[in-house]
Amino acid sequence: MADCDADPSVMAWAARYTRNPRQFENQLRQVLPRLAYVQQVASQYDVAGEFVLLPWVESHFRPVAARRQRPAGMWQIMPATAGTMGLRVDGRYDGRLDVPAAAHAVMKLLKQYHDQFHDWRVADYAYNAGEFSVRKLVQQHGAPGSEPVIPELPVRKGTRAHLTKLLAIACVVREPGRFKVKLPTLPDEQQLVQVKIPHSMPISRAADHAGMSVDTLKDLNAAFRSDLVDASAASYLLLPASHARHFQDALLAQPATDTPDGLAYDVAAKAVTAATANSTTPRRTHTVRRGDSLWQIARSYSVDIRQLQRWNHLDGRALKPGQVLQVSGSN
Repeated sequence: MADCDADPSVMAWAARYTRNPRQFENQLRQVLPRLAYVQQVASQYDVAGEFVLLPWVESHFRPVAARRQRPAGMWQIMPATAGTMGLRVDGRYDGRLDVPAAAHAVMKLLKQYHDQFHDWRVADYAYNAGEFSVRKLVQQHGAPGSEPVIPELPVRKGTRAHLTKLLAIACVVREPGRFKVKLPTLPDEQQLVQVKIPHSMPISRAADHAGMSVDTLKDLNAAFRSDLVDASAASYLLLPASHARHFQDALLAQPATDTPDGLAYDVAAKAVTAATANSTTPRRTHTVRRGDSLWQIARSYSVDIRQLQRWNHLDGRALKPGQVLQVSGSN
C-alpha cells in the first residue's frame, strides 16, 4: 500500500504515534507476540502486510472484553459480524477473543473484500464501515483511482481516519529510523504457539501446568469466559513457546491424576451444553417493518444471515412489511 509521503495525514498520525519514542517502543514490545502470530496467519491468506497492524488501530492489540452488543477482542468485532464470520459467541466462550480463530476469520474476510473490490484501501473501508454500505458506495460512485491515497468515497470521517491510521502505523514500521524509534525483536521462546489440550480443566490448573500466572494465561486465552478451559469450545491453548513445553511436560508427568478430573470437567461442560440445547425457551420472532433489511435484522439479533434464511426458508434477501421471521433456533 501507500508509502509514508503519500498523504500529509498519514505522516501526521505516524508522528503522533511516535511522539514519545520510548513509550512507543515499550508498547510495541508488549504486543509483539500477538503481532508476530497475526503475521503468520496473514501470510497464509496473501493479505497485504499492513493488515497485520490492524489490531493496533482497533485496540492496540488488547483483548477487549465483551459487553452487551458491543465490539470485542483485539479486532473489535461486533456480535452479529462474528456470526457471519463463523465465530462462536455465547455465555461460556467468545471466539472474538480467541487469537487464532479470530485472526483466521479476519484474514479470510479481508481476502474476500479484496477479491470483491480489488483494492486493499476499500477492503479497509469495508472492514470498518461494513461490506454492504461500501459496496453501495462503489456502485454509486465507481471504484476509486490510485489518487488520492485516501479514497474520496463519501464514507464517515471515522472510516477515513481508520485507513489513515493503518497506513500511519505501517509507515512507522517501514521507516522506524525516520521517527527515531527502534523496532523490538521477539525471542524464539516468546513466540506464541497453539498447544492441544486433551480435555477440559480449570484455568488455574492449566496455568500451573504452563508455569505461568493465571492472569497471564487468561490474557492470552480470553475467549474462555469462565474459570474453565473448555475443550468442547476450543481444543487448544495459546502459550509462549517456552511455557508450551512446560505445559506438555506437565501433562505427560501427571496422566494418572490429571485425566480423570479432566474427563469429569468435559462431562460437566457437555452437560451444560445439553441443558441449554434442551431448554424450553420459545422461539423469538421479528415482524418486518418498512425499510428493514435482512442484514439489519441479523445484526439486531446477533445471528448469521444464512441462518435466518434457513430458519425462514428464504431463497434471497427480499422481505415484505408484516412478514414474521424466526430469529432464534428452536430450543
